[in-house]
Amino acid sequence: MSHAIDIRDLHYRAGKAFEIRDLQLRVPTGSLYGFLGPNGSGKTTTVRLLLGLLRPLRGTILVLGADVASQIPRILARTGYVPEQPHLYPTLTVGEAQRFHAAFYPTWDWAWAGELAGQFGLDRDRRLAQLSKGEMGKLEMLLALAQRPELLVLDEPTDGLDPVVRRDVLAALLDYVSQHNATVFISSHLVHELERICDWVGVMDRGRLVAELPMQSFKNGIKRLRVVNPPALPGDTPFVVLAREANAGVETWTVRGWQGPMQAYFEGVGASLREVIDLDLEEGFVELLRTFREPAPPV
Repeated sequence: MSHAIDIRDLHYRAGKAFEIRDLQLRVPTGSLYGFLGPNGSGKTTTVRLLLGLLRPLRGTILVLGADVASQIPRILARTGYVPEQPHLYPTLTVGEAQRFHAAFYPTWDWAWAGELAGQFGLDRDRRLAQLSKGEMGKLEMLLALAQRPELLVLDEPTDGLDPVVRRDVLAALLDYVSQHNATVFISSHLVHELERICDWVGVMDRGRLVAELPMQSFKNGIKRLRVVNPPALPGDTPFVVLAREANAGVETWTVRGWQGPMQAYFEGVGASLREVIDLDLEEGFVELLRTFREPAPPV
């Protein structure tokens, strides 16, 4: 499997309060990779590192097969970027913003930029200072897509947008990906949004990558189990026990890496598995963070 983004042994420190430690992150080529984490977890810092806006203390960052440390102009020429905060001059018009952006990208597609402007309802003569937040979000996506990138790096691209604008922006993104097999790295804390569109997920917390796996494996592998007569100590389980909660003789176990045949484990320890409960992505995300921040249960 090839990787559009390959981060190895990355270490970065911002003052005394925050650091990214030994980050290993791989984004498969052609995937829609959802980068999840609470505010302050290190998502935006990681985005800035892979775009060459920050320099790590150590480690390697390869983007589209090129080393960020030595080949960043080549990388940025093939990468579309939507930052967390708008970065355009408010005195420009929509048309002027497009011309300014197009000057940096030989791959800029004026015909498609025009189609997107019509689809998004953007008047080329309006000044950016007059645009609503939703209109600015649409313009940012237009600028990233019209350069025909191989990789799209999106940092909270729909945060604060109303549902209609969010739908329009994501529809344009998915249409581009389906036609050009581009890779998307989308950082967000909007869990349900990423659940609908992404096929890979990475979870970041406190500067560490908590999990990285295909979306379907993430959703299918984290379960709540109702266990009768549970063992005092779980011992050598075929799954990872994230949490145990007792209630009137029945325990609820939250586990990771669950598969159906694993129910034989309970028979072997004299317990009975009463129920297996599916979790959605948000519930699994919360359980992962809670476990990461708390001591592991005894084994």
